[in-house]
Amino acid sequence: MPQLLLELFSEEIPARMQAGAARDLERMVRERLGAADLTFDSLTTHVGPRRLALVIEGLPAGQANRTEELKGPRVGAPPQAMEGFLKKAGLTQDQLVERDGVYYANLSRNGRPTPEIVAEMVDAVVRGFPWPKSMRWGSGTLRWVRPLKRILCLFDGAVVPFDVDGIESGNVTEGHRFMGSDHAPFAVKDFADYRAKLAAHFVEIDAAARRAALLSKARELCKAEGLELVEDEGLADEVAGLVEHPVPLLGDMDPAFLDLPAEVIRTSMRTHQKYFAVRDPKTGGLAPRFLVVANVAPKDGGALVKAGNAKVLSARLSDARFFWDEDRREGNFAKWLEKLQGVTFHAKLGTMYQRVERITALAREIADLVGADPEMAAEAAKLSKIDLASGMVGEFPELQGIMGGYYAREFGLEPQIADAIRDHYKPQGPGDSVPTAKVSIAVALADKLDTLVGFFAIDEKPTGSKDPYALRRAALGAIRVLIVNAVRLPLIDVFSTAVDQVDAQIDAREIARKKAAGGDFVHARGIVGDGKSRQRDLLAFFADRLKVLLRDEGKRHDLVDAVFALGDDDLVRIVARVEALDGFLKSDDGANLLAGVKRATNILKAEQKKNPGEAYDGEPAAAAFSAPEEKALGAALDKALATLEPQLGSEDFAGAMTSLATLRAPVDAFFEHVLVNDPDAQVRLNRLRLLSKIGQAAGRVADFSLISG
Repeated sequence: MPQLLLELFSEEIPARMQAGAARDLERMVRERLGAADLTFDSLTTHVGPRRLALVIEGLPAGQANRTEELKGPRVGAPPQAMEGFLKKAGLTQDQLVERDGVYYANLSRNGRPTPEIVAEMVDAVVRGFPWPKSMRWGSGTLRWVRPLKRILCLFDGAVVPFDVDGIESGNVTEGHRFMGSDHAPFAVKDFADYRAKLAAHFVEIDAAARRAALLSKARELCKAEGLELVEDEGLADEVAGLVEHPVPLLGDMDPAFLDLPAEVIRTSMRTHQKYFAVRDPKTGGLAPRFLVVANVAPKDGGALVKAGNAKVLSARLSDARFFWDEDRREGNFAKWLEKLQGVTFHAKLGTMYQRVERITALAREIADLVGADPEMAAEAAKLSKIDLASGMVGEFPELQGIMGGYYAREFGLEPQIADAIRDHYKPQGPGDSVPTAKVSIAVALADKLDTLVGFFAIDEKPTGSKDPYALRRAALGAIRVLIVNAVRLPLIDVFSTAVDQVDAQIDAREIARKKAAGGDFVHARGIVGDGKSRQRDLLAFFADRLKVLLRDEGKRHDLVDAVFALGDDDLVRIVARVEALDGFLKSDDGANLLAGVKRATNILKAEQKKNPGEAYDGEPAAAAFSAPEEKALGAALDKALATLEPQLGSEDFAGAMTSLATLRAPVDAFFEHVLVNDPDAQVRLNRLRLLSKIGQAAGRVADFSLISG
């Protein structure tokens, strides 16, 4: 079947926007083809510094003829409504069909040729493309990330004719901007021809292949000189978006700069110059080299490029050395701590100094719960944000925390305190490590929980895809710290302490503001909700983030809801219970018992509707059991409940699931052979209470009503 090839060729697309642009192009094209009822076999996008491309295999030559039913006005509707509907449908009233008092129009539409639909689609996609930033150029009205130069659009080898703001479609594209003897545009006939000719003109269209080639060449170059490339996934992604033909070059750095912290050197290379750092495998430390990726193959082997980049890097590292020396000249943190009083954290949450006061108090309390030294945790928390006042972090904000740890060692503080300062921002993403030292755990948790509690207090919660204060990341980070270290933290109690601290500071600032203005304090703090409701909201937020974390590990999100419904706030215990429940429900016994519990619950709900106020939660009378299956179920429930309680108390969740599994056979037999709604009211009541007891037994483990299946 025919192939569609589309390329949007422009000036350089910022590397950070490329992956998102490829996703948006795929989404927009899929939506429009779906709306046109056009199916296809495969859709692939490609993106690079100067082009955004798409190839679709297996598109039909045209739409199939379609029949569409339009719902019209009701019989007896005003004449104006009928006239409007007939005009829209292009029919007369005698051509309408009446059904259930409503008029319907059956319309037959002839399918349109695919190229015609594609032309409209591309125009709409280009004009409505959601670039984070876009621009206009010349006298046109079109907006694009950078000036759009060409549109290549081929369907089944033929040009799809259209123009967008004066840019006409064609079959022509361009290769590398500089490389090759012939820089003239060239024509292509399909994707295979397009890719091959681009490769011949020094352009690798596939971003993953470009990235792989870049890293492969870089590693080989380092290995040839007995060195190792310092891997940096983010930098590799970015550089692959800057070059069409990656050419790694290994340059020399002044060895005198190696006395700077390794993170300073790497950050200076990465942030400003997009260089990779290089490691000496013999020492394990950085080598006095750097790896730069050029977009051309220099004729002199790269000597001039390497020399120029080395000179620029020396200037950058000289600046870094200046800040490093100046910061250490302070000798202690006293002046920096004082500077934090003038740094606003958030207009409604006070200064960074006030935030540090909250984190310090919270870290001291958490330290008791995680087995850390409270005074050491408080000291580390007090100094956790101190490097924000340093010259180095002012120049390289990415080094906050890291530099605080270095300066703490320089100023003679305990290693545990220095490590806690260094690690308290961790983990900052799914690939980041988690602090494991007890003092570090206390400070990291205090920092994240204060962030969450503070922004929830002023109603700055995440909404949809917007999370300007990275609260989702803070919650996920706290969850990972707790789970990886098996920390048994009562979240509600810690939330309560943090809420009180935030509210007290907001109140104090509001009182001071009112007094300064000559007015009386009115309880109008700008705090959203009462403390208890915010604690519940925070716990629900943690539940949502835990679902995300466990879903990535293959667990079902509904199990988290079912376990959280029991009111527990110990995440380690919750995860253990979810994992045991997940394994149980994957077994035949678990799946069948779930069905039985749901059946019992549904019967009880139906009876409660008939008899409002009746809970059926009383103990069933064993003496009133008559059917053998009824007696067997009653005995099995008594035995299971007797073993469940000690098992759950000792957190033997696997054992608890085994106890629940013993109920599967008697529950199945009961529903198969026993009539719950017996004509005798007392027998019926007793059996309904027995059903309630099934739910009570299952409810010791989780709220089975929240489990799908």
